[in-house]
Amino acid sequence: MTTPAKPKDAASVVLLRSSKDPNIYWVKRADSLVFMPGVNAFPGGQRDTSDGEIPVLNAESPEAAQMVVCAVRELFEETGVLIAKAVEHADREQLANLRQELLKGNRSFKSILMATGLSLDASMFTPAGRWVTPPFAPRRFDTWFFLTWLPENQTAEIIPGELVKGEWIRPEKALEDWENGQVLLAPPTLHIIRTLAEGIDSDITARLMSIPEATGSIVRRIEMHDGMLLFPVLTPTLPPATHTNCYIIGKEEFVIIDPASPYEEEQTQLAKFIDSLIATGQRPREILLTHFHPDHVGGVAALKKHLNIPVRAHPLTQEKVGELFQIDSIIADNEIILLPGKKPWRLRAIYTPGHAQDHICFFEERTGALVSGDLIVGMGTVVIDPPEGNMRNYLDSLSKVGELPLTALFGAHGAPMGGAHFKVQQYISHRLLRETNILKSVEKGFTTIPEIVKAVYTDVPEKMHKLAERSVLAHLEKLTLDGRVSLEQGHYKALSSLIS
Repeated sequence: MTTPAKPKDAASVVLLRSSKDPNIYWVKRADSLVFMPGVNAFPGGQRDTSDGEIPVLNAESPEAAQMVVCAVRELFEETGVLIAKAVEHADREQLANLRQELLKGNRSFKSILMATGLSLDASMFTPAGRWVTPPFAPRRFDTWFFLTWLPENQTAEIIPGELVKGEWIRPEKALEDWENGQVLLAPPTLHIIRTLAEGIDSDITARLMSIPEATGSIVRRIEMHDGMLLFPVLTPTLPPATHTNCYIIGKEEFVIIDPASPYEEEQTQLAKFIDSLIATGQRPREILLTHFHPDHVGGVAALKKHLNIPVRAHPLTQEKVGELFQIDSIIADNEIILLPGKKPWRLRAIYTPGHAQDHICFFEERTGALVSGDLIVGMGTVVIDPPEGNMRNYLDSLSKVGELPLTALFGAHGAPMGGAHFKVQQYISHRLLRETNILKSVEKGFTTIPEIVKAVYTDVPEKMHKLAERSVLAHLEKLTLDGRVSLEQGHYKALSSLIS
């Protein structure tokens, strides 16, 4: 079983302005980023080893001092705003130039503070919680959040790159945008915005830290879109993944997609979570499955027995799960599953074979979010393993969902992602590049699958080569159907008429 990634220290700043009608400054992360692409967040980033070299006034501990430095430095790098004592007297043009020098790597943050004669003071920040990224993510952070006010005569401005947009917005409007499905928010960002929308007063820190997750407890309830809950469960899945995402969609009535874990403790935790929803008056309607693989259906029988609700899946799924549990009814391609609410959820089932013959995705039409199962995941790559896996079908399925008005991807492994069309195209381009390199390796005389893997998968650890061999086989089967290669006595050969 793969061990979850160890969290790295990080800090994030909730920048505020206009005390009579407070606004927050949030940023949108680029679609191309590996961690949380296309997600709205607060400025921040990972702690640097040099952060411990800078003195901080009024810090409660050396650790707290380092995290304040991290917060100030990251805010300055990403927005140009510098929080320091007497910073209102600093020359704005000089600060802008020093920011550029810092971003270029020409100066250290410590030298910038020395050049301006400014000092850092922890009392200028209000603690806003400490959140740890859940174990299901490929990159994890132990993030300290701070509130602070925009100094006079400073302006927040991002430089496009890792961030594509920054804007001031009232917390109430930010919450409304999230409820309408216009933005993706990670749990700490959502909790902080909800809390600020209730007002900023002397007990703000206590309210921000009123839930266990804000003081370092593991986050299990993840709601990056309104009414679309993610509950990651530990499963015996393929590395680098350690968990499979179970989704609960809807409120008055909800469906449960892929209760995946075969482990009794995880099944109990999922059942307790669903029971907590039922206790608020919500009602579970049915269990839906994306496909039959064990790391997606391991908890179906237990949850079906606990809730006494039907299980629905593709017609092929019943043959594949055998006697593990009964499929009560099938899900038809393009079927609409309507879940009631002030703003109803419309899940459209979309048949997407390739990873598995029975694979289904669920497209939420109002928000544009796709519950993508193992078609597209938030970490690692998707294994296409013949005969169950079929590369031609897989590429066709990617193209099929790429034609939808997508905004976000809720994959079976890893965190949900914005920038959906970018990710779909990235998946297609990656597979086509692999295919091109596989064909070139055959043309060069590599005729067996292990030889081709060693020639093509130079970016993959050797311990993963057996899995890579399955994907290479899938590509070669497609190339054979395409008339690009032939198989003769266990060896592959490029067809000379098509060699470029």
